[in-house]
Amino acid sequence: MIGTKLLMIDDEEAFVAAMEKRMIHRGIEVATAYSGLEGLKKLEEDPDFDVVLLDVKMPRVDGVEVLRRIRAEHPSVEVIMRTGHATFESARECLKQGAFDYLMKPCEMEELTTKVIAAREKRREQLKKIMEAEGKRLRGQRAR
Repeated sequence: MIGTKLLMIDDEEAFVAAMEKRMIHRGIEVATAYSGLEGLKKLEEDPDFDVVLLDVKMPRVDGVEVLRRIRAEHPSVEVIMRTGHATFESARECLKQGAFDYLMKPCEMEELTTKVIAAREKRREQLKKIMEAEGKRLRGQRAR
């Protein structure tokens, strides 16, 4: 868990505060945002988050739109969607848009922590493959 950097985007401030304490207790570095736009701004300022924990239902810009923007602008960041008002269609749409997973509120902290760690590992594997491919490309250029 050490070394995991999480951005939590949710408009329920009390929920965010409680979750932040629990995640920090588990050794996860947490940044918070209380709207989709604020979350996108934080991600733009610091694109080095491993995972975004994103609420689906938020005012003005909902989680699905935030997910689309994250996928377009920060494709290596993994996103876990959370909601208390899920439908099969909303879950399917989020997964289709590239979410790592989709969880219902409330969920057990161990389940959430396990998902965050799995998402972080997937991101790190993707970044490792990108670095290896770039290394091969650079070696190929030098050999010419």
